[in-house]
Amino acid sequence: MLTTVNNDNSFSAFSDCNSDRSAEFSTPSSESRRLLIACAADNSDEFIRHLVLNLHSCSIEDQKQATMEIRLLAKNKEENRVRIAKAGAIKPLVSLLSSSSDLQLQEYVVTAILNLSLCDENKDLINSSGATKPLVGALETGTPTAKENAACALLRLSRREEDKIAIGRAGAIPPLVKLLEGGGLRGKKDAATALYAVCSVKENKVRAVRAGVMRALVELMADLGSSMVDKAVYVVSVVVGVVEGRAALVDEGGIPVLVEIVEVGTQRQKEIAVGVLLQICEESWVYRTMVAREGAIPPLVAFSQSQSHSHSNRPRHKAEKLIELLRQPRSGNGAGRS
Repeated sequence: MLTTVNNDNSFSAFSDCNSDRSAEFSTPSSESRRLLIACAADNSDEFIRHLVLNLHSCSIEDQKQATMEIRLLAKNKEENRVRIAKAGAIKPLVSLLSSSSDLQLQEYVVTAILNLSLCDENKDLINSSGATKPLVGALETGTPTAKENAACALLRLSRREEDKIAIGRAGAIPPLVKLLEGGGLRGKKDAATALYAVCSVKENKVRAVRAGVMRALVELMADLGSSMVDKAVYVVSVVVGVVEGRAALVDEGGIPVLVEIVEVGTQRQKEIAVGVLLQICEESWVYRTMVAREGAIPPLVAFSQSQSHSHSNRPRHKAEKLIELLRQPRSGNGAGRS
């Protein structure tokens, strides 16, 4: 039985994806400002219905303006997210995302859907309206901001296992891996956060391995001075839950990187790296030999000793278990790579 890395504080290492963090869109006209101020008053529901009607307009400029204002209204206020959904905005937003080839409108719609998805009441309606596939499309072909916000929206829509399965089957994993590889810092963080969430499902772990996620993760882990090390180690800890993930980690040179993290990483990085090394060594003598040859035992002993006064015994117990495995003589039936 494989040990899994389970850290209740893991999401503190990731992008919060709490709201769009893109720069403000073009400054609204004075009329739009007047309407936005009016929205805070008693006629806000009427104003929101006006915006929803404009989503159906034949004018792309009207659609952009309405989408921009919906995004702004939904950015920080929960009650506005509920009102907008009840006014029927979600289905036309999804329809625009599915049908429009205008990249600016696509970015506006993705961002509006992200902000609406922050309300738990809206998540099921967004999923049932068919948002997953067009969000994946934006993740593949959108502007940098659209890709980042699409990754965040998919994260917010992945509460349940069936949602994560649907996201994986809609093709989200390869573009998330591509964003992890080539995006800016925010894009990398958002991709890592989404991958960590959706790869709790076994079939998505396999998809991630096939998309080349382990190469990107090992490269990010190796840059010990970057802010991506924690995030990369956490995603690795999930993906190595399948045999393909463990093999890919070894093939991409992950063992020496993890041993170095145990030696010189932060406390949190060391804890997760120890857990990952334990996962890959538990059922493979070959991997144990490789880990031992990288000189893992001395830093593991040092880590275990440093945990003697820790509030939690789990990291120390994992390190001690791993040390015991590495010191075991080769058994007759333990030479498999799995």
